[in-house]
This record gives sequence, structure tokens and C-alpha cells, in this order.
Amino acid sequence: MVSQEQRRRQLAREKFLRQQQRRTAARHKARTRNAVIASVLGVVVIGGVTLYTTGALKSDKKDDKAKASADVSPSASAPSKMPDPCAKPAAGSVKKLSWKKEPAMSIDTSAKYTMKLATTCGDIDVSLKASAAPHTVNSFDYLAGKGFFDHTKCHRLTTNGIYVLQCGDPTGTGTGGPGYTIPDENLKDTSLKGNVYPAGTVAMANTGQKHTGGSQFFLVYQNSQLPPNYTPFGTISASGMTVLKKIAAAGENTGAGDGAPNATVVINQATVTKS
Repeated sequence: MVSQEQRRRQLAREKFLRQQQRRTAARHKARTRNAVIASVLGVVVIGGVTLYTTGALKSDKKDDKAKASADVSPSASAPSKMPDPCAKPAAGSVKKLSWKKEPAMSIDTSAKYTMKLATTCGDIDVSLKASAAPHTVNSFDYLAGKGFFDHTKCHRLTTNGIYVLQCGDPTGTGTGGPGYTIPDENLKDTSLKGNVYPAGTVAMANTGQKHTGGSQFFLVYQNSQLPPNYTPFGTISASGMTVLKKIAAAGENTGAGDGAPNATVVINQATVTKS
């Protein structure tokens, strides 16, 4: 027969084990969230060319091949793919363009500029912040005018920890850029309260180091907790948010909250217009 003291000790042990399990689960959740945040917007600059990583940078080609093989290998636990809500891409191919330095300033910082991303999933209109982020808006005006973004794929969707669609890489792999970097700007934007990038924000990806932005950018479809290190340079229109949320609703291809979007998101054409 179990004494009252033995029963009390048993209950105490069970309570302790439950507490440990909850703490372990909480630590795992925090590690997953932090890993996603650290990797989703990562870039690295080598030899003046901006390379945007999709995680830890693998300089060894054998490691790259192993990772690529693992990414495409079937798995018993692989999630079923959601239906693609987007149309087929327009005819054409990505231009192979690169420059050694940032383009000369040519925009009117007192004027209003709008960027239209005509994607396979619908048009995403963005009101640009020319006066607050002149270098960034000038770069996008220049790149769009050269057709740099045309036929490029939005290569990454994050649905865990932060909620963004990442675009702007001409290679579609997370390793491309324009060949130059631009300075950080507008990091004290009044919209960034409590280290939150609000839904509708368009901002630059970078290494986490200063002044390492290139051409890759992210569109926020749900409030996302991030340090104010990523230049916010535009705001998405209401109709653009509808398109963005449709893309997000289709999910990403890993089921882990960070991968290529199930939707085939291709920027058929990007244009910047002065009004």
C-alpha cells in the first residue's frame, strides 16, 4: 500500500516531468523561430557581388550538391503540395545583368513613385518612399528600367516566426544580386514600432551587417517581429495585399515554415512610375 508521503513524492515527480517537457517544447519552438528569422533574409557579399543565402552558406561544392539532393529527395513525412493558384509565366527569360557600382542618383526625391510587380498571381502595387529611402528607390527605378526583375521568380516564403515573401533574385535560388550594394536607409521609420514590420511593408534583405542590400527584397503579409535592420522602402496596396495573401495561403513546399512557395510566383514585369 502506497503511503501518503510516497503518493506526495510521486505527484511532485510527475509535476516536475511535465514542467520539463513544457520547457523543452518552448526552447525548441524558440530555436525554430530564431533559425527562420536568421536565415530568411540572409545575404553574403563576396568580391563585390551580393549573394543571398537560403540558410547557412556552403562554400564546399560537395556540400552544396548533398544539400540539393536532400532537398529534392522524397520523404515519407513530406507534406502534400497545395494547388497552384497562379497562372503560367509570360514568355521570356531573365536577363543576365550586373554592375560594379550603385547607379547614379536620378530620381526626384520630392516626387511620388509607384512600383508595379505584374506577377503570375496578380498585380502587386507598391507605393515607394523616395524621400525616406532615396538610394533604395533610385536603385529599384534603375533596375526595373533595365528589365532586371522581369521573369524572375519569388523564391522564398516564410510562414513560421516571420511572414514574408522574398523576391528580387535573378537566379531564383537565393544567391543572386545586381553586383553592387546600397546603403541602409529609413531604419527609424515610424511604421516600425516595437521591432515589428507591419503587414504591407516592403523592405530590403541583407546580411544583418550594415549597407549590404542589393536587389532582393521581402513583402510582409502579416505583422512580423524583426530587428529594425532592413530598409523599409514601400507599402503594398490593398489589392496587392489580396494577391500576397493568396500566395501565402498556398503555403511553402517543405511544410516546415520556410521554403519555396507552392504558388508559382514569377514577376513577369516590374515597372517604376513617377507621378
